Amino acid sequence: MEEKMNDQELARFNKIEKYKELGVDPFGCRYEWKDKIADIRAQYGELSEEELQQKEIPVNVAGRLMAIRSMGKASFVNIRDNTGAMQAWMGLNVVGEENYKVFKLADTGDVVGLEGTLMKSRTGELTVRVLKFTHISKCLKPLPEKFHGLTDTEERYRKRYLDMIINPESRRVAILRSKIVTEIRRYCDELGFVEIETPMLSPIAGGAAARPFITHHNALDKDFFLRIATELNLKKAMIGGIDRVYEIGRNFRNEGMDTTHNPEFTTIELYQAFGDLQSMREWTEGLFKDICDKVMGIRVIPWGDIELDFSKPFKWISMADAIKEKTGVDFTQNISFEEAVELAKKHNVPLEKSWNSTGYIMNAFFEEFVEKDLIQPTFIHTYPIEVSPLTKKNEDPRFVDRFEFFLNGFEFGNAYSELNNPFDQLERFEAQLAAKERGDEEANDIDNSFMDAMRYGMPPAGGIGVGIDRLCMLFCNVQSIREVILFPTMKDEK
Repeated sequence: MEEKMNDQELARFNKIEKYKELGVDPFGCRYEWKDKIADIRAQYGELSEEELQQKEIPVNVAGRLMAIRSMGKASFVNIRDNTGAMQAWMGLNVVGEENYKVFKLADTGDVVGLEGTLMKSRTGELTVRVLKFTHISKCLKPLPEKFHGLTDTEERYRKRYLDMIINPESRRVAILRSKIVTEIRRYCDELGFVEIETPMLSPIAGGAAARPFITHHNALDKDFFLRIATELNLKKAMIGGIDRVYEIGRNFRNEGMDTTHNPEFTTIELYQAFGDLQSMREWTEGLFKDICDKVMGIRVIPWGDIELDFSKPFKWISMADAIKEKTGVDFTQNISFEEAVELAKKHNVPLEKSWNSTGYIMNAFFEEFVEKDLIQPTFIHTYPIEVSPLTKKNEDPRFVDRFEFFLNGFEFGNAYSELNNPFDQLERFEAQLAAKERGDEEANDIDNSFMDAMRYGMPPAGGIGVGIDRLCMLFCNVQSIREVILFPTMKDEK
């Protein structure tokens, strides 16, 4: 162990026996503390030095030492808990010789407790005048320098624990994400939705168009798939009588990694019996405005160099109309597959070999010309049936009642008037199976268990899935999904 240590690490390691000689456990135990630094600042930060002297306000904080400035028989330190940072002053003649000996062994990064009273320093900074110093746990490795250390992005993600120690912004994002998810649950619960849990392992890959992860169950000697969506099991629960049902949980897709995609990610998927696409439109607009009001306190949200305005009604436009606005091509007309292929070639739209009907090309036009320019809150509705295997048909059988919700060129939610006709559903599954046989690796398998459940009668319903990670990127004002996932999937270190 010692051979791998640098000089600073060795110096810290050698202090362990010195703590023991002073009767102090270097890796401590339970510590009773009562004050959060942010609360102290909020309550007493405006008091004058004279008022603080008169009141002799007792405080007891615990946290990590981020800086130590020793001046012989007195020292200033900076302590930080998960709410903020604060200065403290330690004097030999105040804490006593034995306690000061323990303090003199301290290094930046150590976890400590401080009991004392509040005062103002000569520069007017609110400060703890320490009456008792408690060592809680030793930090054996030096922290990176505040401005020069841990600047490598990959290293930040690999060592998120260290990133959060050094970088207050990382802790802010982690805490804000928790508040957002809590508010999503509260919003759903107040609307009468019930949260359930569904299996992570599935005998088939279904519920969404995506490549799955495959694992093997030894006892059954059978391959299973990590779920790519929670949809089908949630619908089974709705068929069973939970009219308003949702789940917040992890899904897994065996796809690439970039600033908006991680192989495992968190979604909320939700179904409302006796509802439809308009029910989901109301739920979605209400959710985003609720987070603005209850968590952020504002309705105009900055994201990078733009501002998103959630104070107005969200735009509602069909996919065909949005494409027509950009290209002049009207996919509501009777365009044959051959004609659509020629239109795609004319407009330089990439084609896939597995496509065999116009709807696929219509969707490709949308992705090529429309999606990136959807900046302010926008619902794109009425999708081609080919790309929506679980959705109720529109009056025009080429299309289905589906919307996706877009912000700043990114999709944030995907909603349907859910398909509840078992005969129609079987046809859609069979079409997906045919697409899979043509080489579409993201096509669904047929879920016979779900088909059996549908035959017992599924009520008409609205359903939606919203990516929690991407939603948190927006409200935390970060540009990479890895910023809002505490421990993202990483490539192997070189």
